Amino acid sequence: MSSPVRSRRGAWRITAAALAAVLAVGLSACAPDPGTEAYLNGDQKAYTIDDFRWVEIPADKRGEPVEFDGTTDQGEAFSSADILGDVAVVNFWYATCGPCRIEAKDLEAVWQEHQDDGVAFIGVNIYDQADTARAFAEKYGVTYPSLIDADTGEAKLAFAKVAPIQAPPTTLVLDKQGRVAARIIGPIDTSILSTLIKDALKEQA
Repeated sequence: MSSPVRSRRGAWRITAAALAAVLAVGLSACAPDPGTEAYLNGDQKAYTIDDFRWVEIPADKRGEPVEFDGTTDQGEAFSSADILGDVAVVNFWYATCGPCRIEAKDLEAVWQEHQDDGVAFIGVNIYDQADTARAFAEKYGVTYPSLIDADTGEAKLAFAKVAPIQAPPTTLVLDKQGRVAARIIGPIDTSILSTLIKDALKEQA
C-alpha cells in the first residue's frame, strides 16, 4: 500500500503537470497572429477592443487582388469578378459557431445600411451544406448570399496568402480592386465595420 507521503507527492506531480499544460496553452493563445506582428512592425494599424481585433491595411501595403468563386446556398454560381469595382465584405462562418450567431443580425444591419452604396456582401460557409446555411439565414434574417465552401475549401484557400482565416467568424473588407483592405477577427462591431467600408468607398478604384 502506498504511504500517505507518496500519495501526496504523486498528486502534487499530477497537479503540477496539469498546471504546466494550462500555462502552455495560455501562452500559445497569447502568441501574436500575423496581423498583430505586422502592427508591431509598423506595417498596419491594429486595434484591440474587448474580445475582437481588427486591422486596417494601408493601400500601399495590400497584396494582390483575391480571385475566388463558388456556388451559393441558393445554388447560384458566384465569381469575385461579378463584384469587382465594388467594396466587398466577405464573412467566414458556420452555423454552430456561437460568435457567428451573435454577429448575424449586426452583419445584416450593416448590409442594409450600405447595400445601395456600391457595396457587396458575401458569406463563406466553411463547414455546412446549403440546406443548413439556408436554415441559418432564415432563422437570423440574413439576406445576402453565402458560398458553400465545405467540400472544396477553395474560397478559404484563395485568401490564405494574404489573410489566413484562423478562426471564424472572420470578416474581410475588400477594396474596389479586390484586395484585402481590412480584417476583423471575432464578432463585428457595426460602427467599426461601417467605418471600414466608408474608408474603402472613399478610395479611388
